[in-house]
Amino acid sequence: MTKITLENLAHSYLPNPTKDSDYALKPMTMTWQDGGAYALLGSSGCGKSTLLNIISGLLVPSQGRILFGDRDVTSLPTADRNIAQVFQFPVVYDTMSVRDNLAFPLRNRGMTETEVAQRVAQVAEMIGMADTLDRRARGLTADAKQKISLGRGMVRQDVNAILFDEPLTVIDPHMKWELRTQLKDLHRQFGHTMIYVTHDQTEALTFADQVVVMYDGRVVQAGTPQALFDAPEHTFVGYFIGSPGMNVIDARIEGATAHVVGGQVRLAHGYDAHPGKVQLGIRPEFLRIAAGDEGLPFTIRRIEDVGHHRILRGRVGDTEVNVIVPEGQPIPEGANRVIPDPAHTHVYVDDWRVAPRASERAA
Repeated sequence: MTKITLENLAHSYLPNPTKDSDYALKPMTMTWQDGGAYALLGSSGCGKSTLLNIISGLLVPSQGRILFGDRDVTSLPTADRNIAQVFQFPVVYDTMSVRDNLAFPLRNRGMTETEVAQRVAQVAEMIGMADTLDRRARGLTADAKQKISLGRGMVRQDVNAILFDEPLTVIDPHMKWELRTQLKDLHRQFGHTMIYVTHDQTEALTFADQVVVMYDGRVVQAGTPQALFDAPEHTFVGYFIGSPGMNVIDARIEGATAHVVGGQVRLAHGYDAHPGKVQLGIRPEFLRIAAGDEGLPFTIRRIEDVGHHRILRGRVGDTEVNVIVPEGQPIPEGANRVIPDPAHTHVYVDDWRVAPRASERAA
């Protein structure tokens, strides 16, 4: 296990990058703490696999350094970084038994057969394959093969880190939940540094202690799942995390008042004027449906009952807005307004969250 530090790291697939858009991975500096469970979350093409490949040694970055502890590994090949990797599609040896597949990394490092047998039995129990150890991998389901791949990634206890690149893509939904739970338990038990790449917010939020959200080759926010939900630093974070995601509405801000087409709302704090595109960000959980003149005009288009709550999908002006109504709470007759909770209403300028006036922050 080790701490992983990225220093002014960036990467371009072009030979002579000159502008920001030339970089698949924009400059970043960050630290992955020893023994942490991290998720790299973002949509396809955002740069998360590029970053993982740089950490693993499959790519040499265009600029910057990668440190494992105090050791510079930027130019070292994967074999010299002492890491384990689990890929999107299972990599198993079909002619070998499940037992021999799991044992392969241990035998390669000269462990005694007694040690190998003990560790293989332990990992097989964890991944639910203790009863199939003597079966050949050929003919097993994709689920089973990926479990072998996961097990082989976790069988070594001396690795600096375990890297997972969308490892549950081929797994059925129920098995995904089970394997995520097992991975979390394994992390608690052994404390490996784990980095898990995914585009699935549920996988990221249930696995990781810290989630790193990427957008357009850039890390836009890193933090706990709760921090990402409560205070998205970028509109993409608000949109990508949550179901439905955060509502983003164009606005004009004057102090502690936001002017939106057809109405105005009170903010919890006052804001200075900022040039650029100004928007409000409010999660559906923090909008209240009402009838009358208070709040913003809202036209309901449809209502979706998802069991424990209802989702009202409608519009404020030309902007699509979602409202979550808790189970048992009635929708007022003639409902035509939404009222944001000031304490959970954020102000964004050019997609980045801005803080209130300095005087109010100090207060």
